[in-house]
Amino acid sequence: MNTNLAPILARSTGAADFSNDTIWVSVIKAVAILLFLLLSVLFALWFERRIIARFQQRLGPNVRGPFGLVQSIPDALKLILKEDITVKAADKVIYLIAPVISVFCAFMIYAVIPFGPMVELPGGFTTPLQLTDTPVSILYILGITGLGVYGIVLGGWSSGSSYPLLGAVRSTAQIISYELGMSLALVSVLLVAGSMSTSEIVNSQENLWWAFALLPAFVVYLISAFGEVNRLPFDLPEAEGELVAGYQTEYSSMKFAWFYLAEYINMLNVAAVATTVFMGGWRAPWPLVTLFGEGVDQGWWGLLWFILKIWLFMFLFVWVRATLLRFRYDQFMAFGWKVLIPVALVWLGLVAAFQGVRHFTSFDPTAIDVGGLSLRTVLFGIAGILIVVTIVMYLIPDRGKKPAVEGAGAKVPEPADEPFDAFAGGYPVPPLPGQKLPPSTRRARVTTPAAPAEDETTDEEKTDG
Repeated sequence: MNTNLAPILARSTGAADFSNDTIWVSVIKAVAILLFLLLSVLFALWFERRIIARFQQRLGPNVRGPFGLVQSIPDALKLILKEDITVKAADKVIYLIAPVISVFCAFMIYAVIPFGPMVELPGGFTTPLQLTDTPVSILYILGITGLGVYGIVLGGWSSGSSYPLLGAVRSTAQIISYELGMSLALVSVLLVAGSMSTSEIVNSQENLWWAFALLPAFVVYLISAFGEVNRLPFDLPEAEGELVAGYQTEYSSMKFAWFYLAEYINMLNVAAVATTVFMGGWRAPWPLVTLFGEGVDQGWWGLLWFILKIWLFMFLFVWVRATLLRFRYDQFMAFGWKVLIPVALVWLGLVAAFQGVRHFTSFDPTAIDVGGLSLRTVLFGIAGILIVVTIVMYLIPDRGKKPAVEGAGAKVPEPADEPFDAFAGGYPVPPLPGQKLPPSTRRARVTTPAAPAEDETTDEEKTDG
């Protein structure tokens, strides 16, 4: 691995060459991507259940097929063969279109993802392992991702029920918030790589992956990705205990399966974008290149490294789900707006200033020296400081809110002199901290034994008896 600063400042070395591709080659590539995504979702269903079972000291799927590998097929058939119900209160046109929007937007991301370098097919035909590329591929990815949320929003709104609508509103705020942090993280890479073309971004990481050179941006992207695909600990739109399964409550059978399919494909999408932008794309890890030469970084080997990196991120998704609990909604939104976005903005400003100084001066970038330290050391030091600041910002409690639990310095409001009336506003409301409901008359009747009935006979009647 080259240790000078040239990789950090490298410009792109050229986009993929599609001049040999015909319409039939493009169709074959599109079908291959479709099959790859569908088979990957089937494998992901088994993969997630098996890994979580191991975390929880269970076996997981182990009956259908070797190691339970065929378990995903009956699971998918169950969704397809179930009764398809359309609720009467739904806006039927939008109700049917919403899952289609989600799944089609999910499929479209991989159109600009490079699976590998130029390869030679039988007959001497050469083509890149990528369907297409554009000078603004990253903007295309962000645009399609933004359109995908319309499927969730319209699905919750058109169902004609309050619970799906609440899940849809949550998803709107969630994806807008975390997509801002994700976009800012990607912009810092675009500034350094000098291009928005995915193939050129991969080529710019020939000697150093941007995940190491731009570590804060990579961390912000990774956290934002969890919020973008509604995965724990950020699965607020699907919080079953609070929202009765969220925006897809009124969906069943194949329409529900399409939402389910879109969620897993979106996991593959953010993993592919992270691999392409931060982890060198289809390029082999540098220790392998050092040990075995550049042959492991050419031809069909690139497809192997790309798929392995994707499933490394998929394992991370499953690991976090098996480990962490769901955030509260206020914690979730505060973390996105008060921590991720400020950190991404500060880092973006530093990268932009660095690129601006480099761009408008004529000195040799490999000879940059800051106070006796190499610029690489300075950049990694700044990245470490930003990560520490992020952790501190998250741990410091909000001074505007009083803790609701007694202990650890919490102050509980003094109880009011007047008894709390839950029905004062015309409808029942819960008491605030420090307020107490009046004793229940029903509970008093149940817990207090009934007094024996008084003997109404007079003394004269007793004497006569």
